[in-house]
Amino acid sequence: MSLSVQLLWLIPALPLLAAGIGALTPRRGRGLAAGAAIGAMGIAFLLSCGALTTALAHPAAHAAHNFAWFDLGLGALRLGWLLDPLTAFMCVMVTFVGLLIFIFSVGYMHEDANFTRFFCFLSLFAAAMLGLLVANSLLLLFICWELVGLASYLLIGFWFHKPAAAAAAKKAFITTRIGDLGLLLGMLWLYDSTGSLLFYDGGAGVLEPNALGSLVAQTTVGGLAVSTAIGLLIFCGAIGKSGQFPLHVWLPDAMEGPTPVSALIHAATMVAAGVFLIARVYPLMAVDQLLAAPPLHALTVVATIGAITALMGALIGVAQSDIKRILAFSTVSQLGYMMLALGVGSWVAAIFHLLTHAFFKALLFLGAGSVIHAAHHEQDIRQLGGLRGPMRTTFATFAIGTMALTGVPFLFSGFWSKEGILHAAHEWDVSHLPFYAGLAAVVLTAFYMTRLVAETFYGSARSDSASHAHENPSVMTLPLVILAVCAIALGFLGTPVWPWLQARLLGQEEVHGHSLLEGGGLMILSIFLVALGLGVGWAIYGRKLRVSAAAPDPLETALPPVFATLRAKFGFDELYAATVGRLNNAIAVVADLLDRYVWDGAIRFLAVLGEFVGVVSRETDGDALNGGFNATSESLRDGGKAYSRAQTGEAHGYLRVIAIGFVLLVLAVMLGGGR
Repeated sequence: MSLSVQLLWLIPALPLLAAGIGALTPRRGRGLAAGAAIGAMGIAFLLSCGALTTALAHPAAHAAHNFAWFDLGLGALRLGWLLDPLTAFMCVMVTFVGLLIFIFSVGYMHEDANFTRFFCFLSLFAAAMLGLLVANSLLLLFICWELVGLASYLLIGFWFHKPAAAAAAKKAFITTRIGDLGLLLGMLWLYDSTGSLLFYDGGAGVLEPNALGSLVAQTTVGGLAVSTAIGLLIFCGAIGKSGQFPLHVWLPDAMEGPTPVSALIHAATMVAAGVFLIARVYPLMAVDQLLAAPPLHALTVVATIGAITALMGALIGVAQSDIKRILAFSTVSQLGYMMLALGVGSWVAAIFHLLTHAFFKALLFLGAGSVIHAAHHEQDIRQLGGLRGPMRTTFATFAIGTMALTGVPFLFSGFWSKEGILHAAHEWDVSHLPFYAGLAAVVLTAFYMTRLVAETFYGSARSDSASHAHENPSVMTLPLVILAVCAIALGFLGTPVWPWLQARLLGQEEVHGHSLLEGGGLMILSIFLVALGLGVGWAIYGRKLRVSAAAPDPLETALPPVFATLRAKFGFDELYAATVGRLNNAIAVVADLLDRYVWDGAIRFLAVLGEFVGVVSRETDGDALNGGFNATSESLRDGGKAYSRAQTGEAHGYLRVIAIGFVLLVLAVMLGGGR
């Protein structure tokens, strides 16, 4: 089966149709809402597979279908669809992982009163993400980008009756809007410089040589290439959506939404959008490397931010106790890895890790959801424990996801994708600091995930909720099993010996692998660091298991200040509250005072002035102008009436008057002459 680029719009259109059906379905129509959502995602997955077949037939080509949206001046604003291996692989991943999350949600949200609304929002989320993937226009991508933000707001705050959920939804929406402002400015600047927002347009697209050559040849403030400036503004949008430092603060709070939402955000949709965006516009981000000595490379900034985020997320994850927040900071760290790979020049390594991460992170979040559902919505790992026995399927699949995330060799996909990033960072000739940050994150990831597994599944139950936990129905466990298989199998599509996935992403039809002995020293170092993190984590949390929920954390006992700092997430929330938050509050107070006492007073003054002018105008018009005019008119009318009475129409009367007048005239002359 194949799918032409002209029909690519069907992939996002089907979930959008399901969202519309869900919006019109009453609460009692649970089966219709869920069936429409799952069916639409299933068909979209099949269409995505057809698109992948078409893309792989000519992997080096960018098949684009552009069309006029509306007339603009002398021309037209055009949108379009784009089909290439990057689009196709991402569509397959989003639809497949999304389908499994949708199925899992049927069991997880079974008792929720707003079941139909939940599936409506899920479908809208998936449709927006898929529209973003198939776009051949930065404008269309931005439209879908904002719809992703809207859907995330609706889903994070789905349980809006909880103040924490409502606050988290607003925090996510506002924080990501900050980054989106940069993306919007970059998009406007790009359109002003090139006259187009189409990626590929028969040589006239913004990612094609003509436009790129023009952008890199122009400079702006400080000698910065225009391509670099636009690339950095676009990267601001990716920082917000993909939870990169310093806009990462919204991502952990997003855990207030239902767990399937967390899985969808962290695995297949929202956070993946930022990485995909930079991979899509990678020619624009990398073109300034052609310059001899530019003041700054866009990709250098990307690598730096990615390295900071990878290390920071892993450090914070060490001291968290909420099972979903640990996984959230894990996502922050892994997204940092992807940005690091993009920055050091290996976008294929970033996408490979994005694809593997989608499967094992969806597995981990759904596994956490299975635990939370079975333990009556208990999320604190200190209150859990002893779940390995009653929840064997969940434990086994969660363990597979953990090994994939930590990079256990050689069976698990995360090992191969992580190795690709580390090798690319090691070969980066600008600096080795991102490489060292990546190595440190390897140890920390293995450590905090061992802590999570030991505290959750080993030992004895430490609460009534955990003691009554049991395995969930197959509608929830079957997606876990499928994702666990994918978390293993997907890695074999991108091993150094047979890098099939990387070759296809690069547009190569032939696969050229190399021996594992090449770069084997770095691989051995990475394996050692994984073993070190697992071993230290097990020594601290596995050999001496927690006996009660109130018992202090061993790391907290050993390093209280460090643990407190990490638990407080380096105080970023407090810092932003004390600076940006206070500034915003101060501006709000000033705006309120201006509104109450300045603008409102000015408006009231103008209203009184207008009323006064109206009174004066009325008096002047009514008494002076109208009165004088009326008096003059009355005099003229009276004079006219008197004169009209003299006009009798009788000839002898007129002769009499003439005779009298003549006599009077003669008398006047005679009297005058006599003097």
